[in-house]
Amino acid sequence: MQTLQKLSLPSMGCGTWAWGNQLLWGYDESMDDQLQAVFNLCVNNGVTLFDTGDSYGTGRLNGRSELLLGRFNREYIGSNKENICIATKLAAYPWRWTRQSMVKACKSSAQRLGKNVDLVQMHWSTANYAPWQEVGLLDGLADLYEQGLVKGVGLSNYGPKQLKQVQKKFAERGVPITTLQVQYSLLSTYPVTQLGLKDLCDELGIKLIAYSPLALGLLTGKYSEQGPLPKGIRGLLFRQILPGMRSLLGCLQEVSQSRNKTMSQVAINWCICKETIPIPGAKSVEQARENIGALGWQLNVSEIAELDKAAANVGKKMVQNIFQTK
Repeated sequence: MQTLQKLSLPSMGCGTWAWGNQLLWGYDESMDDQLQAVFNLCVNNGVTLFDTGDSYGTGRLNGRSELLLGRFNREYIGSNKENICIATKLAAYPWRWTRQSMVKACKSSAQRLGKNVDLVQMHWSTANYAPWQEVGLLDGLADLYEQGLVKGVGLSNYGPKQLKQVQKKFAERGVPITTLQVQYSLLSTYPVTQLGLKDLCDELGIKLIAYSPLALGLLTGKYSEQGPLPKGIRGLLFRQILPGMRSLLGCLQEVSQSRNKTMSQVAINWCICKETIPIPGAKSVEQARENIGALGWQLNVSEIAELDKAAANVGKKMVQNIFQTK
């Protein structure tokens, strides 16, 4: 059994889904220097948690996000280096169903990173479509912790019922669950308000990570019904959601003006005030700088109440991840 290594979790992290994703985010290799600058800026400012996945990177670029993170981590010299936490999510691919397949997958991730994975996470639960598959995958996840190959174990897209089951299973083996990651933002309050995941996580000593805290960009204030909208799938989604979020955008704008912050910074800070760790993505130094501006201050009780009220009255909410379980 491994000796407990300390996992350092900051109040905000950085999501790296776009690092290698051509399909949705238009990645190409000429962006790598900029991404390295993003990494350096984040770590230097205490944003030391980087969330990735072994499925990140489209087509021939599969695994690209992990490769880049490994390189940036090696080349970084500066403050907070010892606190860097690389969290990778292992995909529940149909051909992965044994505990060995999870251990092997994590070793492959470690190879791309050039170091052990700090926090290993189950990317999604197969409970909605192939519950039998999950048994081996979860055993493999616990094996990784027992073998000292990771410092912590986390889950992603799990609902309360599943979370309780996994927690019980892991507790029997002395494996703590460090984090649970869900889609959480002013446009996606469902995991907390309806599923009650925050209360359950508090009870079980699990930290809640909020992915997509800016709802793919809808909460940045950069997009309006008049357009122009992003190309492809995001544009279609924005067209459906924007008309119903006028009052929320108005409220965000009001708070951001009175605070002298941007709408993005207010939306991220709201997640922090809800005691979650938001992991907004950043593809450019400007975006990273803007995200960092969400730190070092806090919304007050009445501002949070106003935003909560506006969020509750949104017409069409953000589409939930199809893998999110109950």
